[in-house]
Amino acid sequence: MTVSRVSRGGVTPLLTTVLDQLGQEIVSGLIAEDETFTLQDLSNRFNISRTVAREVMRALEQLGLVTSSRRVGIRVLPESEWAVFDQAVIKWRWSASNQRSRQLYELNQLRYAVEPLAAGIATRNATVEQARELTDLAMKMEDLAARSDADSDLVRAAYLELDKRYHTLVLEASGNRMFAALACSVLVQLEARTIYGDLPVIPSATSRQAHTEVAHAIAAGDREAAENASRRIMHEFWDTIFGGKPAGRR
Repeated sequence: MTVSRVSRGGVTPLLTTVLDQLGQEIVSGLIAEDETFTLQDLSNRFNISRTVAREVMRALEQLGLVTSSRRVGIRVLPESEWAVFDQAVIKWRWSASNQRSRQLYELNQLRYAVEPLAAGIATRNATVEQARELTDLAMKMEDLAARSDADSDLVRAAYLELDKRYHTLVLEASGNRMFAALACSVLVQLEARTIYGDLPVIPSATSRQAHTEVAHAIAAGDREAAENASRRIMHEFWDTIFGGKPAGRR
């Protein structure tokens, strides 16, 4: 069970606070790989009961950040064991300055591989309602970008929500449930890039036009056009962030 699922089930604020603190410290390297601590250490440091400490430990175990045993205690695991698709781990990597650039790079490699394929498949599987909503979302994003107050926090927030819905819908419209399941994890990027100032919320006119073309191609059932336009969205992002380097290289 991931932290995000646990949270929706009603984790106490205290548990969430302690978990966030420890998760960020492990992901950032402040608590190093192979470092060990005990439930009593957690209880003493955060002034929490052993019950809460045990729940924190279990959540960290589920995320692949630690392992526990009676003989050793709680041991921090290497990055290779982390549940990197979990939204909590993504959030902690974004918040760690030494992880942020790599997180951005890896998420975009994933998007580059998945979204054009999903857009192409959606030309066969999208419902009429999904195709119509995609077109409507693209129009609304263009309208927001054209406003005189496009740089205002209110418009930026509205654009971000439309953009997140648009890309989620492309994955959902593919009909591939595994693609759709990636949406929440992958599209954290759209939000985090704004929080940490890596990119403006409203992309270039070239990118916005490509969004419109993807929507129209899906509605028209044109797989090649949908995939090509989706790749242009990805290319535009890469050009902005990585100076035009191919997605597979650094």
